[in-house]
Amino acid sequence: MSYQVLARKWRPRTFHELVGQEHVSRALVNALDQGRLHHAYLFTGTRGVGKTTLARILAKCLNCRQGVTSVPCGECETCREIDEGRFVDLIEVDAASRTKVEDTRELLDNVQYAPTQGRYKVYLIDEVHMLSTHSFNALLKTLEEPPPHVKFLLATTDPQKLPVTVLSRCLQFTLKNMPPERVVGHLSHILQAESVAYDEQALWLLGKAADGSMRDAMSLTDQAIAFGQGEVRHADVAAMLGTLDHRHLLALAEALAEVDAARVLQEVASLAEQGPDFGGILDDLAGIFHRLAIAQMVPDALDNGHGDRDTLLPLAARFTAEDVQLYYQIALQGRGDMESAPDPRTALEMTLLRMLAFRPQGVPKPPQTPLPIRGAAEGQVTASTPAADAPGQPAAAPSQPSPADTPPPAADAAPAHPPSRPDTQAPVAEEEHGAAAGADASSASPADEPAAPGTLESESFATQAFDNEPLESAPPDIESAVAAPPEPAAPVTEAVPPVADAQATAAEDALEDEAQRQADADGAVDVDDAPPWVLDDAQMPADEISAPPEPPSAPDAPATEVAEDAGAPAPTAQAPAVATPDTGAFDHARWLASFASLGLGGLTRNLAAHCIVEEDDGDTLTLRLDPSQSAMLADVHVERMTKALAEQGVARRLNVTVAAIPEGWETPRAQGERLAQARHAQAVEALRRDPHIQMLEQDFGAQLLERSVTPSDEAAVRR
Repeated sequence: MSYQVLARKWRPRTFHELVGQEHVSRALVNALDQGRLHHAYLFTGTRGVGKTTLARILAKCLNCRQGVTSVPCGECETCREIDEGRFVDLIEVDAASRTKVEDTRELLDNVQYAPTQGRYKVYLIDEVHMLSTHSFNALLKTLEEPPPHVKFLLATTDPQKLPVTVLSRCLQFTLKNMPPERVVGHLSHILQAESVAYDEQALWLLGKAADGSMRDAMSLTDQAIAFGQGEVRHADVAAMLGTLDHRHLLALAEALAEVDAARVLQEVASLAEQGPDFGGILDDLAGIFHRLAIAQMVPDALDNGHGDRDTLLPLAARFTAEDVQLYYQIALQGRGDMESAPDPRTALEMTLLRMLAFRPQGVPKPPQTPLPIRGAAEGQVTASTPAADAPGQPAAAPSQPSPADTPPPAADAAPAHPPSRPDTQAPVAEEEHGAAAGADASSASPADEPAAPGTLESESFATQAFDNEPLESAPPDIESAVAAPPEPAAPVTEAVPPVADAQATAAEDALEDEAQRQADADGAVDVDDAPPWVLDDAQMPADEISAPPEPPSAPDAPATEVAEDAGAPAPTAQAPAVATPDTGAFDHARWLASFASLGLGGLTRNLAAHCIVEEDDGDTLTLRLDPSQSAMLADVHVERMTKALAEQGVARRLNVTVAAIPEGWETPRAQGERLAQARHAQAVEALRRDPHIQMLEQDFGAQLLERSVTPSDEAAVRR
């Protein structure tokens, strides 16, 4: 007996043998079991997915000698004749070769006659979209009301070419393309039954090359068996198909994950020896990045079209989500630029090097990205940040003492409070601690009684403004706090710390442009329009900058807090500042006090303004950066901050981690905004008390635009 190809030998003969079209077979089985049969069926789908096979199985079910059933016996004469293609009442028509209206009329002339052997006369019209317009018109009436013994089964690969009048007269079933997983599974079953040795990777190549067609997959398998001398091996199939080994693309993606430019060029050179299509390589690489993005967001949705799902999941954890999106976009752009490149290999190499060049500098490679990454909360420390994985690193909570752990203050000092209440917190000053402190200031040193960061030790301010009550009882509204300013016992015009005043003045100017603040919060800072605390001191107006005072002893003396005594004489400008002995630890209070004197500018100043001091062990100073600014973190900014701190006497190795700022902690940026809001509220209140403004509001119905109010430098000094 002559050899029969696999596509014909393994053609399904019942609905239960059909592979991958369960949605169609289920509907037809239920219709046959319930006796709800339509007179016209239309099967659509790509080539080789089972349209003709379904029609023949349905014809067998209708004409089986055991009756109309969804499970034909396959043994009666009718079933055997239909399987062999010689059943007289199954009329198969190739519409591609019989397109004329005369052929259709000749076909319809025999519709009125009863079937010869079977129960139904079945007309199977393949590629029905090839019929001419006149043929469709001639078929319409019979297709709508055929005799009870006639069933029409239509099959087409292009249903869009069918007239809507034909579509409305048929039950349409759309057959799905075969995914590579189903093709590989079916080919494995067939090759095992045929006793043919095979490699699973070779079947994945065949399943991908079949492009959704099971018949094409079987035809390619026949070719691969002949090419491999009775075996289906990976190398033989790759050579037969002329496709690129998928393992080379995965190796190229691994080189990009390692940010190894030398290895990337070596992989390209290895690929060039095979004479591939370099444009196709870039397309396949973009497809890998697409699948990596899916693996990062929804790992369960990652397909196994190449049989590499177990390889892609660990590979996806070695990329950041930003890098995957960037590489994908660069791959698409490089594919469009390939036509204008000197040669395709140069275009591929330049595209791959562009991926590495445009990767954000200073961003560490994640040792392991947790999957899926979409579940991580914003600001949460994940495995992608070095602080969470490096051994010996501090925990998420800062080492600075919390408000609950702060020792009780002295009896003559205001209670220490966390810096989470912007309506009562005063700026920390490094000077102005002379005669106003008296004997109490000399007896209570920071070494004996440390205070919480950002606290206020001014007894007179706490007594007059808040009646010496705890901070929880203070009014939350900033305007109510500044409506009745305290009356100090002595003039404090010259007691305003220059550093704090410079921070407050610089912070106030940022409120004039709210759009810039929103852009800065999103991580995009324009140096030309940046807020004053982002710019260098040389870029700020001269009248808004107060030079920080020079400490009389050591440049790294810690900042002391302002203390005023109502009974002590007011300090003068010539009074020498009393420097507190340096305890050796650089805490968050000193960071806030010395930030304006660091001399940072541009993006470096913006990054530092969003940091808090997390830990200082004397050798390494750990800063915590707000996650909204992590995209701009780079080694060059860390080096500048290290140098600026060293010039201030804080010689440390700087470590910047990315994590959410804890509630109750205040960054230099937040401190500047708080002070600016306080000054703005005080200026608005002063204008509302002005009799001229009140007259304009009463007589002309004028309204004060609070956003347009800008405090003057004189008002800031008087405050």
